[in-house]
Amino acid sequence: MKNKSRARKQGILPAEKNNPLNLTITIKNLQRSIPVDHGKIKETAFKVFRKEGVYEKAALSFFFVTDKKIRELNLRYLGEDRPTDVIAFDSGSRDHILADIFISTGRAVSQAAVFKTSVLYELYLYVIHGILHILGYDDLCAKDRAVMRKREKSLLKELSITRNI
Repeated sequence: MKNKSRARKQGILPAEKNNPLNLTITIKNLQRSIPVDHGKIKETAFKVFRKEGVYEKAALSFFFVTDKKIRELNLRYLGEDRPTDVIAFDSGSRDHILADIFISTGRAVSQAAVFKTSVLYELYLYVIHGILHILGYDDLCAKDRAVMRKREKSLLKELSITRNI
């Protein structure tokens, strides 16, 4: 990467000696209602990969978007005409994880009110949720959803992410 300071401003963390996971993370904040702490998001993603035992080459892009944008994506790609919290697209191969994870900040705000949590807690939960989808977890049936929720809760606890951060 030619200009590391520019890359860091853009939310890109290159794979290098301080990055033993060989994980590249790009963060794009495409909304204006909620500030996004790029450093904390990257840190959370690194820790989830480490705790899940994933060390292969990986490139993740996180896009923080509005309810309107995620609703468009949900309709276009999943056939659901409603906003959702997270949509994860995996376009990697057997030996390389390559994924785009879209996170709705609008859903984070509304779900925080419903579940009496902080908006930040919801955002970190969505980051974890998206990564787990990329790593093979699913939530389409009740049994799989229970497994995924249990792992999310475990990771939130292990990462000291509390409901009121």
